Amino acid sequence: MSGRDEVMRTTPGVKLTYDDFLLFPDDGKRHELIDGEHYVTPSPSRKHQAIVWNLAGIIAPYLESHPVGRAFVAPFDVIFSDFDVVEPDLLFISTARLEEVLTTKNVQGAPNLVVEIASPSTRTRDETLKRKLYERFGVEEYWVIEPDTDTIVVHRHDGESYRPMEELTAKRGDTLTTPLLPGLQAPLHRIFKD
Repeated sequence: MSGRDEVMRTTPGVKLTYDDFLLFPDDGKRHELIDGEHYVTPSPSRKHQAIVWNLAGIIAPYLESHPVGRAFVAPFDVIFSDFDVVEPDLLFISTARLEEVLTTKNVQGAPNLVVEIASPSTRTRDETLKRKLYERFGVEEYWVIEPDTDTIVVHRHDGESYRPMEELTAKRGDTLTTPLLPGLQAPLHRIFKD
């Protein structure tokens, strides 16, 4: 399965649930359910890990001085429904929503922000299935980070659907900002530093 995303097919018409998800092996791979389908992704690349580390290193000090919520990195389950369980690379929940969705074991409901770092094996799923899932459940912002091109595509929810995408790139010297984290400045050259 080297570098490839794998869908574990179930019996036609049978959807897996969170109870099934809890039985998946602890094998170092990412297991997710989207509409009851089981997706397995191999462990991430070095650049993927560097991006998560860099982004968390920008957001963590911001949240210490601006306590507007909490951020978490994978693996940490986000349960949207009994048939939809994902593990975003990074997520943020505002203080106003913490009691509503955060438990000691997982997130039960929509985080305010979800970040996925694309890879050749997950790109299609991140840009289609997951985007539709996050849109449907009301995730306010969804960032898809593209390590191959040092770009970030930002989707912002307008209450009904995601607005047209904003694409930022390190080549232009862009800086990522978000109304969810007022005053945060995340230069893309820092996010993509390897």
